[in-house]
Amino acid sequence: MTPPIFAELVGQDAAVATLSRAVEAADAIVRGEPQDGQGMTHAWLFTGPPGSGRSVAARTFAAALQCPNGGCGECQACHTALTGTHADVRFVVPEGLSIAVGEMRALVLRAASSPTQGRWQVLLVEDADRLTEAAGNALLKAVEEPPSRTVFLLCTPSTHPDDISVTIRSRCRVVSLRQPPAEAIATVLCRRDGTDEQTAAWAAAASQGHVGRARRLARDPQARARRDAVLAVPRRLTGIGAAFDAASALIEAAEAEAAASVAETDAKERSALETALGVGGTGKGAAGAARGSAGQLKDLERRQRSRATRAQRDSLDRALVDLAGFYRDVLVHSFTARVEPVHGDTAELAAAAAEKWTPESTLRRLEAVLECRTAIEVNVKPRIAVEAMMLALWRG
Repeated sequence: MTPPIFAELVGQDAAVATLSRAVEAADAIVRGEPQDGQGMTHAWLFTGPPGSGRSVAARTFAAALQCPNGGCGECQACHTALTGTHADVRFVVPEGLSIAVGEMRALVLRAASSPTQGRWQVLLVEDADRLTEAAGNALLKAVEEPPSRTVFLLCTPSTHPDDISVTIRSRCRVVSLRQPPAEAIATVLCRRDGTDEQTAAWAAAASQGHVGRARRLARDPQARARRDAVLAVPRRLTGIGAAFDAASALIEAAEAEAAASVAETDAKERSALETALGVGGTGKGAAGAARGSAGQLKDLERRQRSRATRAQRDSLDRALVDLAGFYRDVLVHSFTARVEPVHGDTAELAAAAAEKWTPESTLRRLEAVLECRTAIEVNVKPRIAVEAMMLALWRG
């Protein structure tokens, strides 16, 4: 029987079946029953394309392991595990471009302890491909010799062996997630969020298999406006100057979206730290406390800048994915392929472009967008990469 909590995993039947068997085996282990080792293991690696639900799968699995009812989705254990407040579920979510060794050593220390309230000690690392070499080595030691009731859940966006240490990967059971079909995403938007069928179908197609992106497009007018601005880029490329202007507009939009996404979190973190340090106090010893707080405030600012950089790159990558989808639609029109477009609302523009451009030039444009994504992933400065892409799009 499939635990109700796994209903959150859209279009992932094979993964749900694997995790359901593991939850049954884990429950038997807690009860002290013998196991054959096929259902449950101490380390899991969740892989799949962006938007496939890697972190959702890991979080729901963590909740199901803690649930005394096998993943009901309604009890306190499920609720606290999903919201990140369970005492025995620890999350490591990189705020910057990498996960440092200090953070991983703290996780390893936590792994050595027994569960205090729950049934398992669960340690979940999102974007484990961002582990530094030293952090990966620290994690490897814990994965090689885990306590009996500790479970490691690692998430990585690809199955390529270079994304995560081969030695760590070899000690994990891999759960491969696939890009969910648009129909499944649309059904979830209608059932869970109350979105009307037409909007849900459009958002599911435009998101290109990214569940979170589909939800934002369906509910957030600003997200739709940003997407419209990105899809207007091909019309704006009328010359070299226009190409540089378009690059600046794309970068500035990504910066604005990133700043908006982290502003509230940054303010709360700074306020909480200042309160804890007694900043602004007037009592005895307040001046000394203020001097001692400067270093911690600077450290917080450094972490927040790193998070902002990551948010900016994520925002820019979403824009590039939308742009790649447009050029893909132009190719579909060029070859009159019988497949659904990614951007149904720009079908006329794509058809007009297909009449104007040769398939070869369209493919070169698509490759330019994909090369820009790759360049940013290997830490080329976003403005340089985007300007080079815009010039390539203009030239065709």
